[in-house]
Order: sequence, then C-alpha cells, then structure tokens
Amino acid sequence: MDTELYELSEKVGAALKARNLMMAAAESCTGGWIGQAVTMVPGSSKWFDRGFVTYTNDAKQEMLGVSANTLDAFGAVSEQTVREMAAGALARSRAHVAVAVSGIAGPDGGSRTKPVGTVLLAWADKNGSVEARAMHFQGDRDAVRRKTVIAALDGMLVLLGRKA
Repeated sequence: MDTELYELSEKVGAALKARNLMMAAAESCTGGWIGQAVTMVPGSSKWFDRGFVTYTNDAKQEMLGVSANTLDAFGAVSEQTVREMAAGALARSRAHVAVAVSGIAGPDGGSRTKPVGTVLLAWADKNGSVEARAMHFQGDRDAVRRKTVIAALDGMLVLLGRKA
C-alpha cells in the first residue's frame, strides 16, 4: 500500500464527508489511479461517487461530453480539455465536486511545447467554479502518474478548503 496516497485520500474523504459532498474523477493519463487511491479508504462510497477513465479522445467525447472542436483546437492535454472533462464529470454523476487530469506520462508522446511530464488538472464544483493548472513532473512514467494523483488530491483539498 502507498501510505502517502492513502493518507492523502483519507484527508480528502474526511473533508468531503464533513461537508456532505460527493466527488467524481475524470482521468486520462492516470488511468483510474485517483479512483483507486480514494477507494482504498474504507467507507469511501459515502463521498466518492464515480470515476471516468477516458484515455482516448473518443472516450472524452462520449463519456464526458468534451467537444471535438476543443480537442481539435487545443488537444487532449490542454486547459480547455480538462475544464470540459471536469464539467462533464459533474454533469454525468451525482458528485458535487470533480477533478480532471490529462497529461503526457511518457516515455513517448511529448513535443517541444508539451514535453513528457506535462499534466493539466482541473477542479470544479456544481456552482460552476472551475480552476485549472498546468504542471510539469520529472521522472519515469510511474513517477509522473503518481505525482499527478497527489496533485489532483492536493488540489481537491484546496477546493474543499474554500468551501469551509
């Protein structure tokens, strides 16, 4: 068990439970790791509604309603896409808050403008608030993905802190 992810997930769960809120996750590069991390915590069904693993552009469109125009104009790894992913997760779940991630975990797939380790994250709530952030993580594929999960959960705590 990854103790750091477990403890972080416990904190997210406690914050959600204290506010009587449910969370959803829309994941691309993490492939369900956020959902796996939070469901390690017993009782997480009280605060984690569902996860969407949308690795392909088709999946992002079909499951989350991401616009083909957005994907064509900005790409899957973009602020615009993760904002739409987060909004789509909220629209297609019973969650009150959502996190979305899309990135280039490597070892291939990077470019000059979006090198390996580039990750975009967004956090949204049912009130229409959406915050997005671009990050760049160093390390191999596993390290980039793990750091993305940590950033996603840390950002959820920040979002929930504003709701206190």
